[in-house]
Amino acid sequence: MNKIIELMYNKWFLVLLLISNFIGTIYGYYWYGGQLSQTEWYFMPFVPDSPTATLFLSILIVLILMNKKWGLIDALAFTTLIKYGVWAVVMNLLTFMETGFISWIGLMLVASHSIMAVQAFLFLPYLEIKPIHLYITAIWLFHNDVIDYVYGQYPVYGQLSQYSDHIGYFAFWLTVFVLVLLQQLVPRSNSLTND
Repeated sequence: MNKIIELMYNKWFLVLLLISNFIGTIYGYYWYGGQLSQTEWYFMPFVPDSPTATLFLSILIVLILMNKKWGLIDALAFTTLIKYGVWAVVMNLLTFMETGFISWIGLMLVASHSIMAVQAFLFLPYLEIKPIHLYITAIWLFHNDVIDYVYGQYPVYGQLSQYSDHIGYFAFWLTVFVLVLLQQLVPRSNSLTND
């Protein structure tokens, strides 16, 4: 574990992670281009979930490189990387189960979103979060779930559209799960109970 922590504070490793995540963020927003072109402007911040998660991570890495901290970005990056990383892996595996086929794009999405979730845990020793950061993050995530599954702005997986109610329920519990993880896994010295 100490080796991993040392690696996470190696400047060149962080720069490499920043570049790869920033490229992934740009590609992610491009991937959502078709859906965003048909989306009302006020829903747009809540449609491209995964690229927004990697955007939060990119900001977090920049802050580390500048030796600065911003607890809200810490909380948003940690929770969204896990939530949308896991969500996309599950959706692609369900698509495979439904169709009996997974494309190379599907495999790439499974791999890249798995890496998203893993990266959240790699940065865990760095996090410093106050209660207000947890509360704002909870509002962001639950609001996003409502926008996705009440207003129908979730990412389109054609073969799974018949299961949208079940997927929305799954997304709700993923939100609960990542918020509990955030609260439980932050080191005591960065306690959520102290301002």
